This record gives sequence, C-alpha cells and structure tokens, in this order.
Amino acid sequence: MDYPRYLLSNVLAALKDTPVVLLNGNRQTGKSTFAQSLVKEGHLNQYYTMDDLTTLAAATRDPAGFLADLPEKVVIDEIQRVLSIFIPIKKNVDEKRVPGKYLLTGSADVMTLPKVAESLAGRIETHTMWPLSQGEIQRRQERFIDCVFSDRLPHSVPSVSWEALTQKVMLGGFPEALSRTQDSRRNRWFQSYITTILQRDIRELSNIEGLTEIPNLLSLLCNRIGGTFKYADIAAISGIPSSSLKRYLALLQAVFLIVLLPPWSNPKQPDKKLTKSPKLFLNDTGLACYLKGMQHRDLMENRTEAGPIIENFVFMELMKQRSFSEIPPDIYHFRTHEQHEVDIVLEYPYQKTVGIEVKSANQVTTKDFAGLRKLQEVAKTFHKGIVLYLGDQVIPFGDNLFAMPLSSLWEV
Repeated sequence: MDYPRYLLSNVLAALKDTPVVLLNGNRQTGKSTFAQSLVKEGHLNQYYTMDDLTTLAAATRDPAGFLADLPEKVVIDEIQRVLSIFIPIKKNVDEKRVPGKYLLTGSADVMTLPKVAESLAGRIETHTMWPLSQGEIQRRQERFIDCVFSDRLPHSVPSVSWEALTQKVMLGGFPEALSRTQDSRRNRWFQSYITTILQRDIRELSNIEGLTEIPNLLSLLCNRIGGTFKYADIAAISGIPSSSLKRYLALLQAVFLIVLLPPWSNPKQPDKKLTKSPKLFLNDTGLACYLKGMQHRDLMENRTEAGPIIENFVFMELMKQRSFSEIPPDIYHFRTHEQHEVDIVLEYPYQKTVGIEVKSANQVTTKDFAGLRKLQEVAKTFHKGIVLYLGDQVIPFGDNLFAMPLSSLWEV
C-alpha cells in the first residue's frame, strides 16, 4: 500500500538549490520507493542502487569512474555501502555545481562519519525519513507542531480511546508491519528486521567483535525507554565494558534504531540544577513492543507499564512531524536535580519554547503542570505548556498552560 510522505515538499525544495541531498533513515521506511517515485515523476533522471551487486562492484572498484558515466540528477540508493564515493562526489560538485545533482539515500547516518561530513560541508542538505506518522497512515497532514507554536489553539479535538491509542502504539509505523494483520506475522517481520540490521547495516559500518551482544543490549535498552540515560548504569547492568558500550550505542544510533534525546538548557544562563543526561527512545513503538514481548492486551491492562511506551510514541510522532513542519524545532527533555521534569521540550531557537507532558489518563489536575511551571520559570522564551491527555477538550490551566487531547498529534 502506498502512503503519502509529507517531507516530499522539503526534499523537492532542496533539489532545486542544493547539489547533494541526503535522505537517510531507518531501513524499511520507504526511502527507495520514495526515491524511485521522484524519478518516475521527472524530478530526477535515473535511479541506481548499491543493493544491485553489479552497481556495487562498479562503484567500489572505481568510484570516480562510476560517477563520470552517470547522467546528471540521479539517485544513488544505499550510499553507506560505498563510503569511498563521497570524495569523488565532492570533486564533481565543485567542478560543476548543479542543483539536485545527486539524491543520496542511506540506511545509516553517514554524516556522523567525520571524513564524509567534512567532504560535503556546504554542499549537502540532509533529511531523515522515519517510519510513517499517524497522519501519513491516515492520509491527512498533521499541523500539531505549527499549532502549538501559534497564538491560538483549537477548542476541542476528536478524542482517542485507550484501546484505539494502544492499538496505534502496538502497530507502529513501518509500512510492512502495518500490512500484516496477524500479530505472529508482524512479530516475525520485526525479528527479521532486527536480524537484517545486525547482519548487514551494523556489520558494514564497523567490523565489531561481540555482535551477538547487541540484541541483548537492545532488549535491555528497551526496558529503559523514556528514562534518563547514563553509560555507567548500562555498563554495570549489561556487563559490557564502557568503551565497547559507547561504540555499540553509537552504531545503534547510526542505523536509527535508538534516539538519545538531549536535555534542555539555557545557553545564556547555564543552570547547574539541570540534569545533563539524555533520555532514551526507540525508533518505533511497534518494534519496542516486540522487543519487550508485549501484546495489545498487556498495554491495555497495565497503564503504568504502557506509560513510557506512550511517551515514546508521542516523541517519535513529533520527530516525524519535525521533518515537514513549517517550524522545525529542536527537541529536548527537561529535568532538574529536584525531580521537576517535562517529558518533551520543543524549541524554536531563541524565539519560542513549548513544553509537552504526556499523561495516559482521561483527567488532568493542576499537579500535572508542576514540571511545566518550573520550565516556565527558567525558560525566558516560554510560549506554551501542554499536557496531552485522553480527553477531547482543550482546557486552559493558567498563564499559557493547557490540557490538550493526545489525539491532537494527528487530528490538528
């Protein structure tokens, strides 16, 4: 089934004025299909993939010669398989700077590699394709981020039931997983997905020892979703040496399996009372449920255990929307050593700050705004504080503080 991808307009805009556009993100999110559609619609001239063994052999043997024989404005898919190609790409761009000369796609974040980032500085624009957002699944573009940064909020929004919400969380956003109606078949797909990433993407990025440790590490990390992350704690629990642990985690980030959410701070007035630890999330809640061995009934019946996964769901919906919102905010979390915290902070740098708390409840009280009020005290650019809940009304709770239906994420 084809789904709309709302980052399309941003990618097309980049192709009109930038020589190299990189579209990266999770494996199996639809990058190849997206790139092929751009060729079919005439935005680009030809599609090449490094998954084709002949193409891979030619590009690996002689990257410069391979590029020399290509037409202008081409797609090169799975670019992380031939990292040696980036230097000749730079040379070609410098010799003839043509907008949209190359659309590169990759299942690994090659821009974290110093030599790649340095070679294409000033010549490349990067976009990330995550699994499908709820709006893409429902074929209606979300405007939640733009809405909360505006001056007005809607008065009411269609609510989502706990059963419907947990079903969305359980399914996640991978197109292939969504197409499977049986839990057992979906779980088999997730199993294959993890195996492919370990045996292919991570192995190609780094010749590491102890590859068998990563699945256990991933399961361990899954049980710490939404919590602050400290290397020492994970090393102690897992028994993995700190040096190896940092390398493994960097690889899991590079293939977009995990996301570390940095803490918010005021760069003009550093506050020692604020934590410096990031929070941990997985790229997809369907995958998280699989790794935790949770079924829909488990989520339905245990709201306490479901809470961190719901927060993961909200965070990833915001990450997806960030790729196509008019205002692409930076995303953080807020936590003080006195245990004041805000689940997610959206910040349009030096202009507006929006705090978001996630509650898996039908009612909201003033106590639910304690962390947001603390953020309001310390963030000079504080614009709004939002508590997402399972009701259907937008309710003001004081100066720029509101309760909003969690369904606003895709209904607004």
